[in-house]
Amino acid sequence: MNKLQAKLILEDGSEFSGWAFGKMKSTAGEVVFNTGMSGIAQALTDPSCKGQIFVCTWTIVGNCGVPVNKNGTPFFDANGLPLHLESEKIEAGGLIVCDLCEEPSHYLSKMTLSTWLEKNKIPGICGVDTRALALRLRNRGAMRGKIIIEGKSDVSFKKINTSNHEGFADKKIKTYLPSTNKTGVKIALIDCGVKANAIRCLLGRGAEVIRIPCNTDFENIDYDALLLSSGPGDPKDYKTLIKAVSNALSSSKPIFGIGLGNLILALAAGADTYKLPFGHRSQNQPCIEEGTSSCYVTSQNHGFAVRTETLPKGWKQWFTNANDGTLEGIKCEDRPFCAVQFYPEGCPGSRDTEFLFDKFIEKAKEAKK
Repeated sequence: MNKLQAKLILEDGSEFSGWAFGKMKSTAGEVVFNTGMSGIAQALTDPSCKGQIFVCTWTIVGNCGVPVNKNGTPFFDANGLPLHLESEKIEAGGLIVCDLCEEPSHYLSKMTLSTWLEKNKIPGICGVDTRALALRLRNRGAMRGKIIIEGKSDVSFKKINTSNHEGFADKKIKTYLPSTNKTGVKIALIDCGVKANAIRCLLGRGAEVIRIPCNTDFENIDYDALLLSSGPGDPKDYKTLIKAVSNALSSSKPIFGIGLGNLILALAAGADTYKLPFGHRSQNQPCIEEGTSSCYVTSQNHGFAVRTETLPKGWKQWFTNANDGTLEGIKCEDRPFCAVQFYPEGCPGSRDTEFLFDKFIEKAKEAKK
C-alpha cells in the first residue's frame, strides 16, 4: 500500500513535508513541541493537549506501542479510571514525528501508535525534521498550523477553542472512594481536564475524591480541601471558576492547584497571567523550590504562566523554572493555599514531587479537626 504524502503548514507560511499515518484527514490546531523521550501515549491523552498539533522532538516515536483494547479504548482500573493513559481518548488534534516505529516492542503493547491514532480519528505526519520545526517554534513562538493530507480537503487556520467548558456540558459529579487507608478526608476536585494519575495519587493516600466539572457550582459541596486540576486553554477564559475560587479563598479550607489550577488560583487571588512564547512541554523541566537548595525534575504541559510581579501582598513565589526563570508555583503566606505549574503526579515523566500530595492531604486532615 502506497503511503500518502502530507504536509504541515504553519500560519507564517512555512511548510514541513512527510508521510501521512493515523487517520487520513486534514485538521488544524495550535502547533506545540514536546521534548520528552517517552510517554507519548500518556502525553497525547493529557486533556491539556486539547486542540494542539503535537510535535515530538525525540527521534523515534511509537517503539513502545500503546496499551489499549482492540477498538483503541483504554483498559480501566477498579475505580473506572483509564489504565496506562491519562484520559479515555486522545486529546491532541494531530501528531508530527520524525521516525515512526511500526513494530513496537513492549510487554504492555497491544497496538501500534499509527493504528491507535486511526481508531481515534487523529491524523499524523512522519518523516518530518521535527527538531528544525521545534527550533522555528522556539524562535517565533507557538503558531497555528494545519495538517494537509494528499487528496483530502483543505482546512482553515480557525481559532481553536481549547477551554473545557463545552466539553463538560454533559458531565456529572462523580465520587471515588479509596480502597484502603481511609482517612475520612474529602477532596473536592475541580475537573478542568484532570489526569487520571492525579486522582489515583489522592485515592492512594486514603482520600475520598469528589470530581466536580469545572462548570458546576461547588459552593454547597461538603469537602475538607479543594484541588484545582490541570486542563487546557487560556486560564482567563474560566471566568466563572475564577470567581468561585475567589470566594473559596475566604474560607480556611486548604486549596491546591496543579497546572491550569495554578493559573486559576493566581487569577482568583488577584495576580495576572500571560502566554509563554512556546510553553513548557516535556518530562525534564528543572524547578527550584524557593528558599531551599532543592531542584526537582518535573513533568509539564502548559502554555501560560503567572506574572511574578503581580502577586498580591500575602502571596509569594514557591517554585521557579531553572531554565527560563518563570514562576512555577505560588503559596499564600498565612493561609493553606498553594499551587504548582508542573505535574506532581508525573505520567509521563518524573514523580519526584509527588510528596506535594502528602502535604496537601495533611493540611486537609488538619482542617477537618
